[in-house]
Amino acid sequence: MIPPTTLQWLRSPSLAPLWTSLRGRLQRNGRRAEGRLTVHCGSPQDRDAIGQLLGRAVGASVTVDLAALDRLLRSSAAGTGLVEVVEAVTGPIPDRRAAAAAERDRRASLRGQVLATASEAGLDGQEWVTDWLDGVWRSGIIGRLPSPSALTQAVTVLGLVLGDTSRLWSRGELAEQVTGTAHGLDDDTLLNRLVLRGITLATASAPPSSAVERRSLWESVGVAGDTVATTVLTYGLCPLGDGFPAGHLRDRASHHAEAHLTLRDLRRLLPLALEPQTVYVCENPRILEAAAQLALPAAMVCTLGNPTVVTLALLDALAALDGVQLRYHGDFDWPGVAIAGRVMRRTGAFPWRFGAADYQAAVLATRDPQTPPHRLTGTPAATWWDPGLATAMHQEDAAVHEERLTDTLLADLG
Repeated sequence: MIPPTTLQWLRSPSLAPLWTSLRGRLQRNGRRAEGRLTVHCGSPQDRDAIGQLLGRAVGASVTVDLAALDRLLRSSAAGTGLVEVVEAVTGPIPDRRAAAAAERDRRASLRGQVLATASEAGLDGQEWVTDWLDGVWRSGIIGRLPSPSALTQAVTVLGLVLGDTSRLWSRGELAEQVTGTAHGLDDDTLLNRLVLRGITLATASAPPSSAVERRSLWESVGVAGDTVATTVLTYGLCPLGDGFPAGHLRDRASHHAEAHLTLRDLRRLLPLALEPQTVYVCENPRILEAAAQLALPAAMVCTLGNPTVVTLALLDALAALDGVQLRYHGDFDWPGVAIAGRVMRRTGAFPWRFGAADYQAAVLATRDPQTPPHRLTGTPAATWWDPGLATAMHQEDAAVHEERLTDTLLADLG
């Protein structure tokens, strides 16, 4: 205990600049009284008080040897060392070195836990996992984690959606399984941001900047917003099997009526069974609508532009069936051929009147001397199924949307 009268003098305002400077140095030193420190003495009163403490005259500034001051204080009326005196005057001194070492140990332990979870989730050895972790560490998110489990939860989610692409999830189901709450992966959660960073790296996608892009990124790995709001448009599908929805689809097909399947419907329909046949896939609903109006005996799926999770899930199921062949047609424009390339590469679908010769014929058939053609816009895409298609599109610089070819396509369906 420092005697009260001595402590009162040590707490005098004139010594405050000295103790403040010493406190900062002790924090950085790991609470060790070592090194030298220059202290500015602002007023004559400060200089008198500091000189009295040090036992020597001081000027506008003074250099203090911390070890010497520690010895001086121990032999003085204070009867204790520098660290204890500074704490008595200014409050407890945190050990920044020890805290930094503890934080390094905590982060190293956490990284080890995350890598172990990644291995258990089937992500071991994937280069993007290390890149993802490095990015998380650099971002400073580690200090904002509500709990260490947030990172391991993110890895678990990534393992579920990237490890088994055949599993269909809604985001609420995924969140419930991993976090115990259906809102665990909502857009405003840190876990959602961590997972999307991982998906971006794993799929080499551009970082999403809007709600639409975030939803699209989730859907790219088979995660829908829910199981009932999004549907896939079909016509003429007659799946084998008893019960609903197979019977419902056969009944609508017999009446030449279109049918919308939700993700929940599709789950009840799987495993899918179908007689050997060709299933025609179009991008624009006008083609399917016209087929239904004419009661054509065809089986069809419409992607409605870029296919959603439930659409891709149905196409995947159809592509896996023996004797079922998918044939794809879309818009003759750059976004259209990009969608076509992704769908055909994923499902093994064959092009349906979607090659260079078909495009050139379509341009001739739809050319109107009174109306200038629609120019191609967007980023040019490779047409790997027919490289001549991209060449012809560059040469003609004309977009032909699918609905303008309705009669040609219906002739195949009839």
